[in-house]
Amino acid sequence: MNNPPIMDYFREAAARIDQTMRRDLEVVGDPQLTEVLNYIIFNGGKRIRPQLTVLTWRLAGRGQAGDEQALRLAMAFEYLHVASLVHDDVIDHSVMRRGKATAHVSWGLAAAILAGDFLHSRALTLAGRAAGREGVELLGRAITAMVEAEFLQARVAAAGKSSQAEYFQVAAGKTGALLGAACEAGILLAGGSLSERAAGRAYGENLGLAFQIVDDLLDYLGDSAKTGKAVGNDLVEGKLTLPLLQALELAEVGDRARLEVILAAAPEARQACVGEVRELIARYGGFAAARGKAEELLEAGVLSLAVFPAVAEHELLSGLAAYVLSRDK
Repeated sequence: MNNPPIMDYFREAAARIDQTMRRDLEVVGDPQLTEVLNYIIFNGGKRIRPQLTVLTWRLAGRGQAGDEQALRLAMAFEYLHVASLVHDDVIDHSVMRRGKATAHVSWGLAAAILAGDFLHSRALTLAGRAAGREGVELLGRAITAMVEAEFLQARVAAAGKSSQAEYFQVAAGKTGALLGAACEAGILLAGGSLSERAAGRAYGENLGLAFQIVDDLLDYLGDSAKTGKAVGNDLVEGKLTLPLLQALELAEVGDRARLEVILAAAPEARQACVGEVRELIARYGGFAAARGKAEELLEAGVLSLAVFPAVAEHELLSGLAAYVLSRDK
């Protein structure tokens, strides 16, 4: 699927954010830290989180001009996102990300962790300068939610079982919290009301949850040449994503027992069963139910923006929601 025209805007805006980040990182004095940061930050990505901050700032400010302060605040959310990816790769012992060796593989654990720590520190500094105490608190709440979600995810993985409630709790912390904070931050900076901030946060949180669900669907149904991951990678890693959880809930006794046997097997054995599991998920409506939930979340997210005027930024945010549902990578 080709990117819709609306994504041309996001691609061009991402290039501007990259330029802003490169200028900001000139403050770094250590050459190795600079090298690691350039490696982990400028490795692709649509810069959706910082763009959400700029768009909601414009939306709440009714199209105000001169967005340098908004860009500085926006960078904080990209830095935090990149830091979380680096730390996730360390936790998960991942060796590749976006077709390249992960930071800890290329630079060692210490360098990767310290680079992530620097990005956390820089993100909080930028948030404080741009939006004061409330900006720092907002970012801090997002960090807390992300860390707690990691702990919950680890407990779920150790238990070898999960519920849809736990799934959404993890997704809300790992993905939804940061997107919600990025949207709320733009409205905070624009001087928006508490109700407007809540509306922006709801849009971002729902966008994040839907994004995660579509990721789950692409893992089973996507083209690996486009997604960059082998089909069924989540199953091989033993992850209980929403389509599989839905199938486990609705499957007949024999099929549920078969799924549980596969999940308890070694990764190599799970790899051999990807096709079988995909068929069982489809049989019990797991894919359709997951897609329906993503549609429901995105509809609710866009509806929350009704408190704002129908300006260009409103259309862009609505278009982004449609893109999340239709994306193929």
